[in-house]
Amino acid sequence: MLHLQQSDSATSNTPENIDEKRLTTMSPGSETRAMHDTLFLFGATGDLAQRYLFPSLLRLLGDGLLPEDFKVRALALSPHDTEAFREILRPRLQQAMPQASQDDIQSLLQRIDYRSVDLRDPQSVADSVRDLVHRQCVSYLAIPPGLYISTCEGLALGGALAAPARLMLEKPIGSDSASAEHILTTIGQWIDEDRVFRLDHYLGKAAVQNLIALRFGNTLLEAVWNRNYIESVHILVAESEGVDGRDAYYARSGALRDMVQSHILQLLCLVAMEPPASLEADRVRDEKVKVLRALRPLDAKHAARDSVRGRYTAGSINGQPAQAYQPPEGSDVETFAGVTAHIDNWRWSGVPFHLVTGKRLPERTTRVVVTLKPVTHWLFERPHRGNATPNRITFQLQPQENIELGLMSSLAGPEWGALELHPLELELSVPTGLHRRIAYERLFLDAFNGNHALFVRDDEVRAAWAWIDSVSEAWKAAPLPLQPYPAGQWGPTEAAGFLPADVDADAGRKDPA
Repeated sequence: MLHLQQSDSATSNTPENIDEKRLTTMSPGSETRAMHDTLFLFGATGDLAQRYLFPSLLRLLGDGLLPEDFKVRALALSPHDTEAFREILRPRLQQAMPQASQDDIQSLLQRIDYRSVDLRDPQSVADSVRDLVHRQCVSYLAIPPGLYISTCEGLALGGALAAPARLMLEKPIGSDSASAEHILTTIGQWIDEDRVFRLDHYLGKAAVQNLIALRFGNTLLEAVWNRNYIESVHILVAESEGVDGRDAYYARSGALRDMVQSHILQLLCLVAMEPPASLEADRVRDEKVKVLRALRPLDAKHAARDSVRGRYTAGSINGQPAQAYQPPEGSDVETFAGVTAHIDNWRWSGVPFHLVTGKRLPERTTRVVVTLKPVTHWLFERPHRGNATPNRITFQLQPQENIELGLMSSLAGPEWGALELHPLELELSVPTGLHRRIAYERLFLDAFNGNHALFVRDDEVRAAWAWIDSVSEAWKAAPLPLQPYPAGQWGPTEAAGFLPADVDADAGRKDPA
């Protein structure tokens, strides 16, 4: 593999400057808005808040990116007082951010007070926030979607949704089109769309944002980014972890609703959308919605050909035993989903998009693999045209960020082998050591500053659920069986055709004994 490193000129600025410039670039106009200074954080005792949200606030505070008088009101059902909550949070911050100074930790803790609240009772919610609504408030709902309406009713009752207050909602919004529509329309009675910020944390990842930069900032890619040159696209989001700790949620959602509906469809939109007129939030989101509306619904007739679903059984990952997933009695939920999507527009007509996600797979990875069509006229003796490895562009998003370009070249073959081609991988490694903000830091800053570019609009939610519902209904009507696969393998045997070419779908299928 040939490694190409970025030139020194590309990294001449300090890492901190690079990151701050990126934040400014992705937030057009944010410098003209007053930053909101008060956060109502619902679900403050939950895993998301403790592992990601509070540490993100700590880093922003330490870097001087929050207002001087920034305050956090932490809200959850647990009957703590403020001091008890701070002492619970302190070791979690130290664990998540070992490099943070004790002064910064103490500074954040002093800005946090705690209220116990029953989120099913709007009056309880209203009473918990009413004393701070004179400030510039943002409410963050890190809670199950089933509690969104009662919580927002309480926020409205307490005055916390009146302009200029803002609302941050974790996806998924509902579990299907009907429930999503109910949440959208009900909450829409209390707060305007331009003050709602729906999070899909994948959109806050630097590597995901870079898809826009690579696509629209490089002639090399934009020139071939259509059905004339691209044969197929694979989007893979693989997790080595299981359902552990999310049993109740996962029994209702499954891989299709949990991952395809949110993260994978967002990646699909960034790969497939038309060039926006600008990077202004609504111009980008307009193009994303067009992609979702152009998705061909899956029907029962083609469900077996264009999709596969599975559930992991007992197995092993990296030599460690992994137990089977045992959903509640009668649950038909899947832990693996593969769907071939078709976008019915000029740019992508006839190009299959293979969307794959699963739990208990051999490794944690997210990648987009774009396979180009073969050259029009083949000149070479070896390999035979039919055996030539196609050109591929691979965007590796996690755990490392890399771009790989697969070519055919005589450089990789024997001397004097000008007529014999071999695959040559060019890897453009991302420089290590960049001071990059995790997704929630970016999303917090954008919401506090009022920039919607990395958030999901209501019509985007509706369009995504409409296509997901077509897949779910096709599975039921077919009916599509649930295929077992041992933990540590790349899904069921039937998934091989949906996986990228660089994934060895048969790896580990035979018992080593």
